Amino acid sequence: MRNSRITVRKVSGAVGAEIDGVDLAEASDGEIADIRAALNAHGVVFFHNQRLNAEQQKALARRFGEIFVHPNFRGSGADPEVVTIRREPGDTSVVGEEWHADTTMCPAPPMGAILYGIEVPEWGGDTLFASQAAAYEALSPGMKRMLEGLRAVHSDRRVAGPQAGMNARRATKVREDEEWRETISLHPVVRTHPETGRKMLFVNHSYTVGFEGMTEAESRPLLHYLLEHGHRPEFTCRFQWRSGSVAFWDNRAVKHIALNDTGPQRRVMRRVQIAGDVPV
Repeated sequence: MRNSRITVRKVSGAVGAEIDGVDLAEASDGEIADIRAALNAHGVVFFHNQRLNAEQQKALARRFGEIFVHPNFRGSGADPEVVTIRREPGDTSVVGEEWHADTTMCPAPPMGAILYGIEVPEWGGDTLFASQAAAYEALSPGMKRMLEGLRAVHSDRRVAGPQAGMNARRATKVREDEEWRETISLHPVVRTHPETGRKMLFVNHSYTVGFEGMTEAESRPLLHYLLEHGHRPEFTCRFQWRSGSVAFWDNRAVKHIALNDTGPQRRVMRRVQIAGDVPV
């Protein structure tokens, strides 16, 4: 890679790469350029043996864009640009335990997220990622024609507000107060990546509730197919965390899911999101 010492190693056939030879707290401009290129090529990139405090993590994120502040998520600290995600022993659910892209109900969803492992259990708590470019490319020509021009309805009512509060599977600290209002956006079912030009599916379990011009009941069979198709095993990779590990994913290009299989162990992660653009 140009102007840097980093090495990039693919971790699966469709998605994900591990990057070595860089200190993210002191990365050069050349290393940042190579990380961006690897992110575009692989959808998500992983690092180990990093030491990042919150300010260093935010500074890293800003080298890729402005920081995105989640409109509803309540972190554990006073800084709205940083979300600490905790899984305590005895918790029956965790943040992100279904296949999703982040915050897609917004008109301009985040471009990506940088997640740092602060306290990682001895086993369990892995994160899986799925390439939505690979998912799109595996569709039949007829399905691709049918999806052309179709827009999906993205809403946060399943993960925020009173309805989410009644959902026993949810473990996020999101707003449930009387001031909360549902956020709805229409996004293309097939979006074009603004940097690579690749087409990819852009629907997910957490936020996509139907298709424009259809009822949710009418939408359900096709939506279910696309959601399940989008995380076929051959499109995925699995990341095993260590303390000091970092996952940096392109929210436009992948879906991800967190596993709640750590039993009696605690898990503490710190997330910073990067602002994105309106999907086209």
